[in-house]
Amino acid sequence: MSPPNSKSGSNKTPSDPPNIYVGLLFLSVAALITGIVFLTLELNRYDWTAG
Repeated sequence: MSPPNSKSGSNKTPSDPPNIYVGLLFLSVAALITGIVFLTLELNRYDWTAG
């Protein structure tokens, strides 16, 4: 049995603000999506179909 003042079941800790690594993660995802879009546009010039 836990003490009455314990916070059982809640592991809420204050989250840190986003740092440079989170920004770089979003930048890399945006670069991947941009690359996929341009690759699809280039392949469509050769009558490529997705599927």
